[in-house]
Amino acid sequence: MSTYLLVHGAWHSGECWKRVVPLLEAAGHRAFAPSLTGYGDQAHLLGPEVGLDTHVADVVRLITEEDLTEVVLVGHSYAGLVISSVAGQVPDRIAELVYLDAMVPEDGESAEDVMPVTRQLIELAAASGDGWRVPPMPELPPPAGLFGVTDPADVAWLRTMLSDQPVRCLQQPVRLGGPAARAIPRTHIHCTVGKPEGVVRRPVPEVQPNGRPAQVWELPTGHDCMITMPAELTDLLLKLA
Repeated sequence: MSTYLLVHGAWHSGECWKRVVPLLEAAGHRAFAPSLTGYGDQAHLLGPEVGLDTHVADVVRLITEEDLTEVVLVGHSYAGLVISSVAGQVPDRIAELVYLDAMVPEDGESAEDVMPVTRQLIELAAASGDGWRVPPMPELPPPAGLFGVTDPADVAWLRTMLSDQPVRCLQQPVRLGGPAARAIPRTHIHCTVGKPEGVVRRPVPEVQPNGRPAQVWELPTGHDCMITMPAELTDLLLKLA
């Protein structure tokens, strides 16, 4: 039995994994899909003080309170930053890092550094409203849709789980930790359909930080593959069990 910890990306909640968790559990594994501070059942905690460090602490606390070990830690989108810092804090508890269509940072980088288009979102937030909220990306014509979701029923469901993202989440730096964190194997899963203009993925280096060859898989779907291709995503994750 493996333990999967699924960390949602910006604006989303743990609800986005609703179609994946039962499939992992049906295969005999444990799966956790928490909502980070400010989202889902934690939406009432949303505020300008919430940042990347807050979300890292959320995940570390879950791992330690549940005494989780040999964790397959999956980070979607923005949560690539979260899982990177989590690995830096509790490397002995992580068996694999999975970057699911995610930002992959170097030490000391923020979301602004990894994906420069983020700066435009921060500037828009500063120019309107109270300055600390970044609203969700708008729905675009297919195939981009709403975070890659184009089915009308799925779009409606996705809208129910979206919240604003605090600017602080996009500005705080990642801390990758030392050699133990760098030794953790990494897998990258890329969604290949409907990338919005300006969203550019960094190339994955041919060699992982631990010296092993890079492992990169692809799914022919949009960004929120846990909604659009849950079975296919689960099949990939089960290869890591």
